[in-house]
Amino acid sequence: MIGILIVAHGSLADSLVECVTHVLGQRPQGLATLDFIGHADPDERQKALQARLDELDQGDGILVFTDMYGATPSNTLCRVLEPARIEGITGVNLPMLLKALNYRETLALPQLVARIVEGGRNSINHISETMCHAATGR
Repeated sequence: MIGILIVAHGSLADSLVECVTHVLGQRPQGLATLDFIGHADPDERQKALQARLDELDQGDGILVFTDMYGATPSNTLCRVLEPARIEGITGVNLPMLLKALNYRETLALPQLVARIVEGGRNSINHISETMCHAATGR
């Protein structure tokens, strides 16, 4: 099973896991978080990231979500990326995370990354009257 790690500012990672747990009815295995709160030493953050990766590694790869490209979570991840083994996706949102959890046992890591990036883009919509009518009948 592909491990999934969310690395984000504040408590965003933990909040996303709470949402996923609510939607799925239980906390998925192989899902971990790393919250970057305040200003910490970059080497300490790197060690914390590596420790989480080591915990999640079951041999099928690890997908790491970060909140924002160019910020500390993604910059820290850039030091350890390994194509097809440790992959990263930035701009994490709930639909992307749910898609990753649903497909991580049936797709290889590179294919999973492609599906999630496409799904993430498709999950951003302007809520129009037409969409509301389709969803609620109003």
